[in-house]
Amino acid sequence: MSWVYVYSANGRPRWYTIGAADAIGLADARKTAGELASKVAQGHDPCAERKLARDKGTFGELADRYLDEHAKRRNKSWQQADKLVRRHLIPRWGTMQATAISRQDIKAALRLIKSEIVANQTLAAASAIFSFGMREEIVTANPCAKIERNPTKSRDRVLSDRELPLFWNAFLEADEISGGNLRFILLSGQRPGEVRHLCREHIVDGWWEMPGVDDPALGWPGTKNGRSHRVWLPEAAQQLLSQMPNESKPFRGKPVSETIRKISVALNSTTKAHGDPSITPVRPHDLRRTHGTTITRLGFGRDALNRIQNHAEGGIASVYDRHQYADENKRIMEAVAEEILSKVGGAAT
Repeated sequence: MSWVYVYSANGRPRWYTIGAADAIGLADARKTAGELASKVAQGHDPCAERKLARDKGTFGELADRYLDEHAKRRNKSWQQADKLVRRHLIPRWGTMQATAISRQDIKAALRLIKSEIVANQTLAAASAIFSFGMREEIVTANPCAKIERNPTKSRDRVLSDRELPLFWNAFLEADEISGGNLRFILLSGQRPGEVRHLCREHIVDGWWEMPGVDDPALGWPGTKNGRSHRVWLPEAAQQLLSQMPNESKPFRGKPVSETIRKISVALNSTTKAHGDPSITPVRPHDLRRTHGTTITRLGFGRDALNRIQNHAEGGIASVYDRHQYADENKRIMEAVAEEILSKVGGAAT
């Protein structure tokens, strides 16, 4: 038998177990009940506070719970955010109580990150973890709230006509998976993450039909905006794909960000040595932007760009209008691939 203090919170009865009747005397139980009644009168909820205290853990434990119970299920880019947390936050806060981390701790961690963009992304990742902690009643506040992000500007980097053959040839010299991945992004204009997870099962008669939702059995994460997308693969892209390993996911492996960064550095050193203008760093998404810019430069218009690159346009028409532009999209994709190949002076493989 146990002593129990019963009270009401938010219109519902709460039962707070004080302790075993054979271990706590009546007088002590009444004293504890009186203290609890005083807290309730002040607006406290003893049962909720006890649960909060019981569930309190370290930031590392909270980060793990967030990853397993939320991020992996709802965030398609969870790996990138988790990498930032493991690199910049866990070494500092992993063993700290999550409730003990303050705004000053957040700011101190961000000051150690040289890249302003990476600092912003790390802050967003930390904020998501603490928001999850609040929903689960593990923490009572988000210390990331109202911390100003570093000012940033959107990238507008595209490969120039001079740079296209330099990077293309460098892609040919890279390892088979990374080099093929980068060339395929440039020829198809699709998102790097989606290209990396391309499944041959989704290619039908030359069309790459991407389901909007994920397919764990195939390892397909779904499209970024959750909308199914259908894009024609130009002959050059199909030829490149035929040369790739015959697995279901030919571009399997790690993201190609590091590969293209090394290529950028190497090409910059080479051009400087020959007295040519320097080459600014290139990222995988810049290849997609180069493809999109080529679409508009050839006079096909922004509507065609948005349609081919699966930018959300909104409206019910986009749901029922998936195949109307098939012939036009096919013509555009072949024209863009032909234009790119004419600049690099070679074939797809």
